[in-house]
Amino acid sequence: MMSVLTLVSGKEDRTLRRIRVSEIARNPNQPRKYFDPEAIAQLAESIRQYGVLNPLTVRRAPGGGYELVAGERRLRAARVAGLNDVPCLLIAADNEDSSAIALVENLQRRDLDFFEEAYGFKRLIDQYGLTQEEAARKVGKTQSAVANKLRLLRLSPQNMELIRSANLTERHARCLLRLHDDEERMNATHYIIENELNVSRSEEYIENLLEQKKHPELAEPPHKDNVVRLIKDVRFFLNTLNRAVGVMVDAGIGATVDRQENEDGITLTINIPHAKS
Repeated sequence: MMSVLTLVSGKEDRTLRRIRVSEIARNPNQPRKYFDPEAIAQLAESIRQYGVLNPLTVRRAPGGGYELVAGERRLRAARVAGLNDVPCLLIAADNEDSSAIALVENLQRRDLDFFEEAYGFKRLIDQYGLTQEEAARKVGKTQSAVANKLRLLRLSPQNMELIRSANLTERHARCLLRLHDDEERMNATHYIIENELNVSRSEEYIENLLEQKKHPELAEPPHKDNVVRLIKDVRFFLNTLNRAVGVMVDAGIGATVDRQENEDGITLTINIPHAKS
C-alpha cells in the first residue's frame, strides 16, 4: 500500500543518527495511553543485552531538541535500561504528519485497543480539520473503517472503561451502540459481563431489549420475574422464526407460517414446499 504521508523534503529528510535520550520529548499526540510496566521492563532487559535494534523516529522540536514521532515503548525501555543515547531516524514532518505517523505505527503493530484507535482518528480530524476520508487516506484505511471506529466514541467513558476491564471485544461494543441511552448501555454491559455472553448471544440479548421497548406490555414486572422472562424468550423465538421464514421467501422459496392462538397457547404450522425439478 502506498503511503500518502506528505513529508517535507530537504537535506535532513530521513537522516539516521544517535541522539541523547534526554533531548527527546514524548509525542503529545501519541494515541496509545497505557504502557504495560512489565512489558517495558522485559523490553528494557532485551535492550541491555542487544541494544535498540529498530531506530526511533523523531523530528526537530520547535523549541530545540527533538520530539518523538514513533517508538515510545523503545524510548521508555531505553530510559529504564539506562542508555544515554539511542539510534533515531530524523525526519522533517509537520504536526499533522507526526500525528498520522504515530497512529500508523501503532495500528501496524496492533498496539492500540479499539477505543484508542477511535480517539486517534478523532484527534487527526479535530486538530487538523480533516474529513473522515482525508484521515483515512493518511493512515491507509477506508472511510467506512474510520467512520465505524468513530461511532464507538458515542459510548460514555465509564462504559468504555467497563468494556476494557472485562476484555470485551469491539463487536460487543458495537452491539451496545444499538441502545440509545447511557444507563441502558451500562446495564446491558453489566449483564453481558455477568453472564459471560459471547458476541452472538450479546446481539440476541440486545435485540430482545429493543423488542421490549417496542412492546412495553412485555416489560418485566418485579414480582413476576420468571414468568415474564419466559414470555420474552417465547417472543424472541417467534421473531427469530419469522425472520428465518422471511429469508426463505426472499430466496424464492414459498414458505409460509400459519399461526393460531387460543387460551391453551399458540399453534404454528410451517409449510416449506418441495423443490420443483
